Amino acid sequence: MDKIIEYMLAEDEGFGDITSNVVVEEGKEASAYIVSKDDGILAGIDVIRELFEEHGVNVGFWLAEGSKIADGDVLISLKGDARTILLLERTALNLMMRMSGVASAANRYVDLIKDYDVRIAGTRKTSPAIGKFDKHALNVGGADTHRFGLDDMVLIKDNHIAACGTPLEALLKAKGNTSFSKKIEIEVETLDDAIECVKNGADIVMLDNMSPDEVSDVIDELEKLNIRGNSLIEVSGGITEETILDYADLGVDIISIGALTHSSRSLNFSLKLE
Repeated sequence: MDKIIEYMLAEDEGFGDITSNVVVEEGKEASAYIVSKDDGILAGIDVIRELFEEHGVNVGFWLAEGSKIADGDVLISLKGDARTILLLERTALNLMMRMSGVASAANRYVDLIKDYDVRIAGTRKTSPAIGKFDKHALNVGGADTHRFGLDDMVLIKDNHIAACGTPLEALLKAKGNTSFSKKIEIEVETLDDAIECVKNGADIVMLDNMSPDEVSDVIDELEKLNIRGNSLIEVSGGITEETILDYADLGVDIISIGALTHSSRSLNFSLKLE
């Protein structure tokens, strides 16, 4: 994460902040603060606090990670070299605004299903290079991070199945070649494939792009066969705030939502130099 932030700063600075260098006196000390223009959940404050401190800017006040914030709240106060504060401003704001947007979206979904025994999870549908920041924000918002990368677990998706044969063939091949220390999840699209994969010991079966009625049929059949407890059941694919309770009410274990990271609106923050 540190290397990514270094790249972000280098990309923004280019050959130098020519505006600050020509209008702000060298060595000038200044105080500043970042204020919220939105309501939501704060995420990334510890990341940008370290960013400012590593560049010699004193942080005098900051809210805790995960705090509920409102329009007008001061999030952090700063004191140090004015040119440095201005150099770091956009990178710090961009990161914290995005992370807080992801955390706020996650928190809304988590709150919607608070009365159900089900877990909200993100996905790997993030922007390149900032996946770890998004995952951290999901966690702050109360959601499960799901996989950080391809090495976290075996997750057999439609393209793996297309290259292998059938879902069951892919599952059995994975079970025969995977360490006991790694969970195996498989994505299925039909009732029959879901039953076969649960019967054959998949740790997690993801019901992909199924309607609530289709998911209900799978759950009912698993219970009739007395194998519902063999695998965790995850649902994914186009689930929204309007439809999430239709799935939570069915007794699934995990609801994964790519929109938490690929479509969440960044919160609006602003840095003010005093």
